[in-house]
Amino acid sequence: MSGVGVRADGFGTGVLSRAAALIHTLVTVEALLLLVASPGPAGLLFLGADPSNLPLVAVCLLPLGPALSAALYALHHRDRDLIDLHPARTYGRGLRLNTAPVLKLWAPLLAWLTVIAFTLTHFYATGLPGWWAVLLGAIGAGSLLWGAHALVLTSLFAFRTRDTVRLAAYFLFRHARATLAAASLLVLTAVSTALLTEALPALLAAPLLLSLLHSSRPVIAETEEDFTG
Repeated sequence: MSGVGVRADGFGTGVLSRAAALIHTLVTVEALLLLVASPGPAGLLFLGADPSNLPLVAVCLLPLGPALSAALYALHHRDRDLIDLHPARTYGRGLRLNTAPVLKLWAPLLAWLTVIAFTLTHFYATGLPGWWAVLLGAIGAGSLLWGAHALVLTSLFAFRTRDTVRLAAYFLFRHARATLAAASLLVLTAVSTALLTEALPALLAAPLLLSLLHSSRPVIAETEEDFTG
C-alpha cells in the first residue's frame, strides 16, 4: 500500500510527465496563437506579391504581435506538473495583459520595416549607390533583432513603452549571445519559408518561441535583478 502511495504522490512530476506537460502546452499555445493571428494570414491570401501591397501586408500582420506576446507569456509561465495544466487560461491572461503594450511597439516596428522593404523593392528608382541597399538591409535586420528583445520584455514585464525601447536597445549589445541566438532563429525561419513552405514557421511557432525564451534567459534574469522592484 505504501508503494502505491509513493507512486500516487509522484504522479505528474516524473520525466515522462514533464515531457507530456510540455507537449500539451506547446500544442495548446500553438493552436491559440494560430487562432488569434488568423485574421492576418486570411487577409494575406487576398493580396498579391506586388510590392505596392506592402502597407496592407503590415496591417495584416498587426494581430501577430499580440498573438506572439501571449504565447511567450504562456510558455514562460507554463506549469510543469501534468495534473495542473492551464495553458489556455495562461495564454488568455497574457493576451489581456499584453495586447495594448505590445501594439505600441509592434505597430511602429511594422511601419518602419515596411518603409525599408518598400525602399529596397523600389531601390532602382532612388538613384542611390548600391551600398545604401546593404545599409538598409543591415538596419532592417537590426530592427528585427531589437524587436525580438522588445517582444520578450513586453511579454514578461510591465514597463513603460519608452523604457522597453531603451532596454531592448541596451540588451541588443549587452547580451550579444542572446542577440545572435535570436538572429539564428530569424535566419532559420526565413530559410525554411523560402526553401520549404510559408506554413512551416507558423506550425512551429511555439517551439521557436520556446527557443527564444531559452536564449533570452540572461536578458530576463538581468531585467528581474536590476530593473524591477
